[in-house]
Amino acid sequence: MKIKYNPHLKELARQLRNNSTKSEIKLWTYLNRQQLDGYKFSRQKPIGDFIADFYCNKLKLVIEIDGSSHDSIKVQKKDKLKEKYLHEIGFQVLRFRGYDVFNNIEGVVQSIRECILEFEKIHTP
Repeated sequence: MKIKYNPHLKELARQLRNNSTKSEIKLWTYLNRQQLDGYKFSRQKPIGDFIADFYCNKLKLVIEIDGSSHDSIKVQKKDKLKEKYLHEIGFQVLRFRGYDVFNNIEGVVQSIRECILEFEKIHTP
């Protein structure tokens, strides 16, 4: 499925990839090069008017890492709009705190694997 996106976000997504947060870098070491159960993930992927931290087209999955900036009401409202849009176009969204990525990466990866297993259970004949 071809994902439509606002072309003005392409450069911002590139900048975000080049300036990833430490928690994004840590999770990327588990997602990069199809290491997580053979699924291809992209990072900082424009989708519609938003940029997803991590994205897997085959799984229809977006993974968001929320740092302390996501504690503000303004950012939480934007996150809800983003999540609503992603659900409307058929994506599941998993959210993790940056703190959890650093202090419980095994639990974060296990949660992603459980999502993958659910997807495979539904979509495997």
